[in-house]
Amino acid sequence: MNQETHALPELEEIEVLLEELIDKEAHDLVVFNDDVNTFEHVTKVLIKVCNHSQEQAEQCTFIIHYKGKCAVKKGSETKLKPMCQAILDAGIQAAIV
Repeated sequence: MNQETHALPELEEIEVLLEELIDKEAHDLVVFNDDVNTFEHVTKVLIKVCNHSQEQAEQCTFIIHYKGKCAVKKGSETKLKPMCQAILDAGIQAAIV
């Protein structure tokens, strides 16, 4: 077997691939508290948009209320953008960080 034909990728290539992999899950979708939306509305939106269970959505809603914000989903920016927009469209403040 010829070593040159089956050589491992260069270290720099491996680092680039790892950075790309990390970036795919490196973002949080954060929802912020406000004085407008009800617990019920926020819970329903999290179930619909983020595919949360009832319990998970309720827990996030309580964290949002008492802590001022909650990271409700983790993922790539590409995956989170439409979710963030749907939450914003529902009248709830959200951002990708």
